[in-house]
Amino acid sequence: MKSIPREWLAVGGALIGAFMAILDIQITNSSLKDIQAALGATLDESSWIATSYLVAEMIAIPLTAFFAAWLSPRRYLMWNGAAFIAASLACSTAWNLESMIVFRALQGFTGGALIPMAFTLIVTLLPAEKRAVGMALFGVTATFAPTIGPTLGGWLTETFSWHYIFYINVVPGALVIWMLYHGLERSEGDPTQLKRIDTIGIVTLALGMGCLEVMLEEGAREDWFETEYIRWLALIAGISLFVFIRRQWFSEHPLVNLRLFTQRDFRLSCVAYFMLGAGLFGSVYLVPLYLASVHDYTAMDIGLVLMWVGFPQLPFYPIIPRLLKYIDAKWLVAFGFLVVGLSLLMNIHMSLDYAGSSLIPALLVRAVGQPFIMVPLTIMSSQNLKQEEVPSASTLFNVMRNLGGAVGISLLATQLSERTDLHLVHLQERVVSGSQNLTEYLSEMTTQLGSEDLAMGVMMKDITLQAMVMAYNEAFLLLGCMLLIASVTSMMISTPKSSESEGASTDATKKAMH
Repeated sequence: MKSIPREWLAVGGALIGAFMAILDIQITNSSLKDIQAALGATLDESSWIATSYLVAEMIAIPLTAFFAAWLSPRRYLMWNGAAFIAASLACSTAWNLESMIVFRALQGFTGGALIPMAFTLIVTLLPAEKRAVGMALFGVTATFAPTIGPTLGGWLTETFSWHYIFYINVVPGALVIWMLYHGLERSEGDPTQLKRIDTIGIVTLALGMGCLEVMLEEGAREDWFETEYIRWLALIAGISLFVFIRRQWFSEHPLVNLRLFTQRDFRLSCVAYFMLGAGLFGSVYLVPLYLASVHDYTAMDIGLVLMWVGFPQLPFYPIIPRLLKYIDAKWLVAFGFLVVGLSLLMNIHMSLDYAGSSLIPALLVRAVGQPFIMVPLTIMSSQNLKQEEVPSASTLFNVMRNLGGAVGISLLATQLSERTDLHLVHLQERVVSGSQNLTEYLSEMTTQLGSEDLAMGVMMKDITLQAMVMAYNEAFLLLGCMLLIASVTSMMISTPKSSESEGASTDATKKAMH
């Protein structure tokens, strides 16, 4: 290990930690039925297993810069790595739903810190000529981890048990701690951070982000503002975030430097990250839900389909840093958004016969496009940052990506529910009006099943499935169009600076870190 430069050892440890944290967002999704059965919960209640993780992670990410400055990056990351392992093991011992929710929240809070810190270490520790390679590796964690999460979770659950989706964090977690211990230099941190701690800012941030995330996660299931507690969540989130934003904007020592939004390229980069999150998490949400609800696929079956968007993208990541030497980053990002958007539009003409094998061509196209977004976008977004702005920028980029995913999934869930009901009404009206073909179909089904009631039941099931497929077609259309807009938006971001200026900035940042 002595031949590995210390900065790469530190970055590698942070990247593995970020990969674990992002992986754990999705890894339980394929196993919720098994977990809820073991814990004696309903399937609706078990959705809080994923929600609690996301809520805690969304709260932790904005606080990362403060804790890293106070404790030092080395100490903060190592403590979080150890706590993440402990929380993962605690999840495997959960005895009821309430204990699982608490342990998952702890897992999300400790894992949430690992994601922005990986970005920060890449920008602050690596020289300019190596930063593209670091960003390519960060792209693997941000785009590959969510796509293989359901696959890995389904395989572990069916092969062993659901407990192993938490056991799997132990060995890589220990490796993360070891790499960070040897890769990051010792530093004492900045105890003066505690003297100017913004308690109101922390409380309003936690309340605002927590209530917003729960509202987005539960809104579609609870008819949004028709439900009283959703209205209360919206009110608390709105007031808390307003107070937080106002305090941070005018504070001399903000938790998160929101004044970065005054920079045009930073704003556009955040918009692109938001759309990336919506596209990435939205597509991972739609495909498994479609296969499970329309075609009754098991978790393992879904995982075998999703692997066609996970593994095929890996060979493209090493190519991106080389392309960046000859092609402006914004054109690569625009190309990536365009390809992913078109891959989603490939799914807008589905029928009841459109099963997993029919989805594979679109998933392969998506696998080609995703690496072209993450790596160049991350480089563009960090191009004009000063050394003291990197932690806040990293926080905001990761918040925007996660928030984009939460908003995207929430909108898609609402759209699917409402459009399915609407299409179902229209299809039923056609059935009621009757036709010669319908009469012949019912007659044939009655003969086969021996009962007109059974025949009518089969027909209504087919009609319901058809309504669902029509709604999924529209959901893919909505998501695809949004990413085409993101393709245009990304072309407005300025071209990155020269490597010389980046190198000077990096050297200055390294001195500040050490």
